[in-house]
Amino acid sequence: VQAFAAALALALSSAVGVASAQDDPRVGLKAGVQDAGEAIRHMELVAHRSKAGGFSNPADPGDFAFANSDLAFSRRYAFQGGYHGIQVWDIVDPRNPKVLTTYPCPGGQGDVSVYGNLLFMSVEQPTARIDCGDTPVTDTLSRDRFVGVRIFDISNIGAPKQLAAVQTCRGSHTHTLYVPPDDKKNVYVYVQGTSPVRNPGELPGCSGLPPEKDPNTSYFRIEIIQVPLASPKDAKVVNAPRIFADAQGNVAGLWKGGAHGEGTQETSTTDQCHDITIFPAFGLAAGACSGNGILLDVKNPAAPRRIGEVSDPNFAYWHSATFSNNADRLLFTDEWGGGVGARCRDTDRPTWGANATFTLSKDRKLRPAGYYKLPAAQTAQENCVAHNGSLVPVPGRDIMVQAWYQGGISVLDFTNPHNPKEIAFFDRGPLGDKLMLGGYWSAYWYNGYIYGSEIARGLDVLQLKPSEFLTQNELDAANLVMLGDFNPQMQPRFTWPASYAVSRAYLDQLKRDNGMAA
Repeated sequence: VQAFAAALALALSSAVGVASAQDDPRVGLKAGVQDAGEAIRHMELVAHRSKAGGFSNPADPGDFAFANSDLAFSRRYAFQGGYHGIQVWDIVDPRNPKVLTTYPCPGGQGDVSVYGNLLFMSVEQPTARIDCGDTPVTDTLSRDRFVGVRIFDISNIGAPKQLAAVQTCRGSHTHTLYVPPDDKKNVYVYVQGTSPVRNPGELPGCSGLPPEKDPNTSYFRIEIIQVPLASPKDAKVVNAPRIFADAQGNVAGLWKGGAHGEGTQETSTTDQCHDITIFPAFGLAAGACSGNGILLDVKNPAAPRRIGEVSDPNFAYWHSATFSNNADRLLFTDEWGGGVGARCRDTDRPTWGANATFTLSKDRKLRPAGYYKLPAAQTAQENCVAHNGSLVPVPGRDIMVQAWYQGGISVLDFTNPHNPKEIAFFDRGPLGDKLMLGGYWSAYWYNGYIYGSEIARGLDVLQLKPSEFLTQNELDAANLVMLGDFNPQMQPRFTWPASYAVSRAYLDQLKRDNGMAA
């Protein structure tokens, strides 16, 4: 009955309305760091915490060296990565998060993942040290330099111990932790490197030559680290698959860079992936790979295989991806301007720096469906573009919470991929009277709450409220889904227990969408 109701509600779904721009309270908010104006709709801000001590520069709130980045979750903890290191928050009471400990460890944006007692951290800056020290490495060749993925033992969460530091040729801008459903002995880390290639005198095997001059070039590939759970210190790179190669094996077989024609974006060359989202329940992954969106078969975790790709003349840089819960839709983001530009002004095109939605058929064909961009115009003082988010587990619907840097947090419904619509939001005014790096790096749903990693201001916790777009029954059903470890780039498939809340949620959807006569 639930499956039938969900299918019927989807088939009869209609567009979700949103307030007109002139009524949007996000427009014209007062600037400030901790005292900026705020606008919120259909959400509640339940907690805000400033950065931990030593993780900010009071003289420059937008200082890159202290920027917060991505989040990962494990039971009662939220791990917040950043350019200066990692802050660990105790979220046993989400309305009262507390800093538990900090790990100073500079080395780039410091994306994090967690599995059991293991914590993984991306490192990309060539000044970073193996020992996490804060004295920059400046020599051309150095045994102290580290760029790649760190692995910590956090069984004593107050005193992490670095077990391994796996070096890679292009560092780790981001990474994706993959826990295969049928491999109990290993976990895998897909490394997305975007830095220039290292000197082979420092790390043998690295090559910055183009593929026509060196078939073993360090471009046009990702790197895969295998981590044996019985001995994580022995983690190592086990493969560097060229997922960009075409059917004939040409490693530059995808978008070669440049515009698609008059009035289109200058799209980056496809020689790297920025983010890969793995959906283990379906054996699939979606790679947002600079100039293309790529669909991968990851049933063999050490040897992913490309099975589809898409391009879009409105995209400048394919950044991240999110599957629908049934893997029949896919949403990609475009990080036009690299996250540091003001790209949500009223003069910016609504299909640039936006989300693009695609349908995904059973034969794994991707077809373009629609676009979604933050509907409230932002100022020239606010860096704003589509960024990281995750699904909210409302049964029968595909609802996503998403960060837009200084555009705030937007909650959108893309159940109808041809017409995604906003259903809730939270935003603050700009940091100041000039463009500075700030706003939300990521916003994720975790066990009933939304956690936002605010680059300059700290950590926010929000909760969705009932509205004409989302009923209390739907929220009650979503809150039945409880996750343990949650690394957003390894997407879980949501399932719901037998519950009246779930049945009532489907009935509410039928009523809202006029799917059944009274």
